[in-house]
Amino acid sequence: MLWLQALIVNTVLIALAQRLPLLTRQGWVHAGILGTVLWGSLGWSGWLSVVLYLALGSAVTKLGIRDKQQRGLAEARGGCRSPINVWGSAATGATLALLVAAGFEPKAWLLAGFAASFAAKLADTFGSEIGKRWGSSPRLITSLRRVEPGTEGAISLEGTVASALGSLLMAAVMWALAVVPSLTLFAVVALVGFVATLAESVLGALAQTRISWMSNELVNALQTSFAALLMIGLMPFIS
Repeated sequence: MLWLQALIVNTVLIALAQRLPLLTRQGWVHAGILGTVLWGSLGWSGWLSVVLYLALGSAVTKLGIRDKQQRGLAEARGGCRSPINVWGSAATGATLALLVAAGFEPKAWLLAGFAASFAAKLADTFGSEIGKRWGSSPRLITSLRRVEPGTEGAISLEGTVASALGSLLMAAVMWALAVVPSLTLFAVVALVGFVATLAESVLGALAQTRISWMSNELVNALQTSFAALLMIGLMPFIS
């Protein structure tokens, strides 16, 4: 019954939302599939947490977009997400949600990993979009050498602060919706999301410009997977 409800609700909502400039037409279709998986696996709270992730990420992407477009730093398609963007960001979370639905235990560990994966991705989006627009002195994370805005592996003070804020916001969403049930878990999820974003910058600096098949979407998937695994690995030590 829950899965039928998930399919109906997501079909109706996606049909109504397609005119919003958040995703491409195919992106909306895949968002509907993702939404059905999340609602069917975790109920409305897990689904809503990712809807809010999409809203927050899309909002920060639109900030200063004209300036970023003029400098060639804006996301393609005016910031609208395509299917590969949807799954690059959410494949890890969707997999963990399906594991929860299948009855794998400990459920609390899987939900914490789910939360951390989206905290990491929103942290990355906030840091990248704010850093590209307002970062005053971007530097390569591995050497601290000055580089141009938008360089893979570049960080700035403004972008780093924004990353921390993005992770905090997503962790707060997960806590408010009881995906993570305690303030302790909220704090650890926020920290793990931020650490995973720094790790993603290191990966970008060391590998993304040297390996032709290391796409942004693959890096996103690796980042969210690292965040989820790190969070799950910390769970035995969290009371």
